[in-house]
Amino acid sequence: MTTETACTTILVGKKATIDGSTMIARNDDTFLPITPQRFHMQAAYNEKGRIFKSKKNNFTAELPQRGLRTPFTPNVDLDKEGYYGESSINEANVAMSCTESVYGNQRALAHDPLVPDGLLEESMQHMVAPYIHSAREGVEYLGQLIKKYGSPEGNGVLFADNDEVWYMEIVTGHHWAATRIPDDSYAIAANQVAQQQIDFDDPDNFMWSEGLREFVDAHHLNPDREGFNFRKIFGTDTEKDRHYNTPRVWYGQKCFNPEIDQDPESSELPFIRKANRLLALEDLEYVLSSHYNETQFDPLGHGSDADKVRYRPICLNRTQNSHILQLRNDVPHDQAALMWVCFGVPAFTPYVPFYTNANDTDPSWSNTPLEFDVSSAYWMYRELSMLVESHHAHFIQDDLDYLTAARETKHRMIAQADAEAAKLSGNDLTEFLTKQNYAMVAEMRNRTMKMIGHFVTEGLKLSKLTFNMDKNL
Repeated sequence: MTTETACTTILVGKKATIDGSTMIARNDDTFLPITPQRFHMQAAYNEKGRIFKSKKNNFTAELPQRGLRTPFTPNVDLDKEGYYGESSINEANVAMSCTESVYGNQRALAHDPLVPDGLLEESMQHMVAPYIHSAREGVEYLGQLIKKYGSPEGNGVLFADNDEVWYMEIVTGHHWAATRIPDDSYAIAANQVAQQQIDFDDPDNFMWSEGLREFVDAHHLNPDREGFNFRKIFGTDTEKDRHYNTPRVWYGQKCFNPEIDQDPESSELPFIRKANRLLALEDLEYVLSSHYNETQFDPLGHGSDADKVRYRPICLNRTQNSHILQLRNDVPHDQAALMWVCFGVPAFTPYVPFYTNANDTDPSWSNTPLEFDVSSAYWMYRELSMLVESHHAHFIQDDLDYLTAARETKHRMIAQADAEAAKLSGNDLTEFLTKQNYAMVAEMRNRTMKMIGHFVTEGLKLSKLTFNMDKNL
């Protein structure tokens, strides 16, 4: 049996959020329930001749002489699993998350095939994130790499800075397009080509590969009489899409626009929407941690056996790294960037915030072992996830209470740190924010270990290896 790999993406403009932040977010779903990850802070550098070599194909490239300080959340076993840096906010406060796997159709790929030794998702974060100074530059920079090296797969890539949010889709060996998410809107993507109309007369809000229109015209790829619907030209629309992909977009839009009635199997769900309210970080957390909650399709719910397995949920046991990359506009620039990272199953474990203007990361996050060790954040949060799901009906309310209390504490700690950080600058600020990251990790670890102890203790009481007849027997 082939196990699917997939992700789910959310992008939100600054006028669509409750505090004026830009936010990009994604669930990084891998092949198996266990693929150990770590949080790595790569220092800035100034060195000629650095070479990047992929662990998954023959891609090799010389890196630029200068690279910005950039955190990554890569695999631990690089030789076996590859790099997959996945998420970052560099020291210029440019966020990048890659990738959302997408699939071009056979008509387009016939005329621009994928390039086996081109730039994979596995290499992309390391090849791009340390070298860009705005979200727009991120799209342009990656576009030039795709032009030079080609792409071996279809990929959706998220970029954001304090002002703009962009979503880019690479759909053939060399062709791509990108849409700027309007400031007052959001977008959700789930393993299908998502962008719709590309306006070639509006380069401020759309970007595209060289010769894109000419390629489509030459090979008769546009099924519409008018317009340039990128999804219909390059995407797929299959039975599998209607069970694996579109229902996730439907559920995310249902959460942000519950007043709109839509079909979970519709091929016409819009890429861009305006939510019925200003979105908070918790709204994105809810969607990324969701499994069709409060519908008949929830695999942990009360629907029919058929409904509970009808659609692929957003949150999976193989979600290895769920993240929300937040760039705030209500605090000074040097303390504005927060990476909210969840290494457990998001339905059951918290998103831990990290200031990215920091020198290093707590060893429990940066030194993940390949085998179980509860001193590691990755393994601790995976353990908690397993315990909650193993006795879901008995444990879920305690887990939800734990998550609610943790959110309150995290917001309080960030507010207190922000107030002190505003008085600092330069190295003093970076050292202070590094210490705040350590303090946040310690607080969340203390709470989580108490919950693990609670669930182990209560779980023993739920054993079926018992028999009640006489207390003396």
